Amino acid sequence: MLDDGSAPDNARGTPPAPRAASRFVGTVFGSLMSRGLGFLLGLPPIRTPRVCSVRDLEIPAGDGVVLLADRYYPADYENAPVLLIRTPYGRRSANILIARLFAERGYQVVMQALRGTDGSGGQFDGFVMNRDDGPATIAWLREQNWFPGAFATWGASYLGYAQWDLAGTAIVEWKAAIIDVAPADFYHHFMYPGGAFALGNALAWVQLVHSLFRNGRITRPATMLGSIASRVTAGRRFARACAHLPIADADAIATGRRIPYYQEWINHETYDSYWAQMDYRANIAHLPPTVHLGAGWMDFFLPDVLESYARLKDSGRTVWLLIGSGAHGRNMTTRTYQRDTFALLDSAFHDSGASGCRRLAPVRMRITGRAHWRDASSWPPAHRLTAWYPQPGGALVTHPAPTCEPSRYRYDPSDPTPTTGGTAVALRAGARDNRAIERRDDVLTFTGSALTTDLTVTGPVQATVYIRSSAIDIDVFVRLCDVHPRGKSVNICDGITRLHVRNFPPDNDGVRRTRVELWPAAHVFHAGHRIRIQISSGAHPRFNRNLGTGQPLASATKLVIAHQEIFHDAQHHTAIELPVADLTDN
Repeated sequence: MLDDGSAPDNARGTPPAPRAASRFVGTVFGSLMSRGLGFLLGLPPIRTPRVCSVRDLEIPAGDGVVLLADRYYPADYENAPVLLIRTPYGRRSANILIARLFAERGYQVVMQALRGTDGSGGQFDGFVMNRDDGPATIAWLREQNWFPGAFATWGASYLGYAQWDLAGTAIVEWKAAIIDVAPADFYHHFMYPGGAFALGNALAWVQLVHSLFRNGRITRPATMLGSIASRVTAGRRFARACAHLPIADADAIATGRRIPYYQEWINHETYDSYWAQMDYRANIAHLPPTVHLGAGWMDFFLPDVLESYARLKDSGRTVWLLIGSGAHGRNMTTRTYQRDTFALLDSAFHDSGASGCRRLAPVRMRITGRAHWRDASSWPPAHRLTAWYPQPGGALVTHPAPTCEPSRYRYDPSDPTPTTGGTAVALRAGARDNRAIERRDDVLTFTGSALTTDLTVTGPVQATVYIRSSAIDIDVFVRLCDVHPRGKSVNICDGITRLHVRNFPPDNDGVRRTRVELWPAAHVFHAGHRIRIQISSGAHPRFNRNLGTGQPLASATKLVIAHQEIFHDAQHHTAIELPVADLTDN
């Protein structure tokens, strides 16, 4: 994609001709790196160290655009099972190492650059994919003399999203899909969770992708890390962009250019035909018979993955679910994830490996707080809901409060409540110490007594909040924390709901009731620790600050201070519901 949003040059020109097949030897360092990484990740033994490659294969799309791909295969097994990877992040750099890891273990890898990226023709349009490119790719694959008649797909994040796109029609040769931290629907949980625009996550991705596509024709994966100076500069521009109003200008501040798809995101606040282009939930019927889904407790796609798991299970497919403890993209660095996915591939293509896949648990979870893996037969595991109620003075107990005065705070959008950690597109995502935020006047905290025994929370987490505000539009942000004996307060999960007056009208007393869906969790609160919830009206810049006026998101600039009251009396049971489970270590 060019900076001005026009199609890259190769949409009109001729892509490079395919190179002849050549022995992919690589450097001694690359070979040692491949072996070392395979050992660290617990991968299966190398079947062949000799890997060949063919670069810049041309795949014709239905509209005349040419898509480019690279093929890697074991030198002594040219008709090995195929692993199809479709990516917008470039075919080279780290992807060469990924392809080699698979090829050394008996698989062909076809690494395709998506439309408008890394030499492929057409225009890249954010999360809107050309739905005809997938069928065209499969039609081309069927014509290749090295195609054995069966393939699987693999990839995380956008690479997993591309697998959902591929499922637009039934494909008999598709045997397995390994989809890690990827959504089937972009609107509801990622872009507008709870109705609040995920400004920080959206801009962080826009800034990253812009740096990759800067020359308009190919991606530049090396810039994903870049120099320290460039990262500092990008960080400063990102901070300025998030703080600026109106947010219609934020993309230009972050990248130096107006990004067309970002403008679409902020001008479509409600789900409509635009977002329907990025909704692949109906494609569940065309996924292959075997699917492995990956997620993370601190990943912004977790609720979407869990919804996909439930639909896949209901459809009768064989589906495995793995939920790691880290933030976005970190499953692939764990031995458990890699071992499970290779076992699944072996079961899909090799009868001798079927027993290995049968050993996979239907659901595998990394329990936080105790840092161990736990197997379960389904999600969510059996649990009982236990309500915890805020009390005046900041207490948190398991019985409703008596009649009492509400808790109050003042939310000023000119000094928006910040956030730390959580489900962010950043290196600082994950579990972090929240004490600095909890000292702010615009954050209410309610804390339970020290636990006398361990308490395991496993399943969906929800909160009911009764709030009265002086502003028309407000946000309710709820976060669950684990308070250590020395006072450190660590976030476990959180959620947000945007209350428009048209969607959440107040009662006769001006009180509004909202249900906040927090991210699911699997966490052990140890004896001596305390359970805490935060209630506030923002988590900036992860979510754009609510200006309080109800004006259109893209152009709003007027700021209104909101005086908030949280009710926790006999008639208004503000509470958080925790799914308490009786789990023991493996």
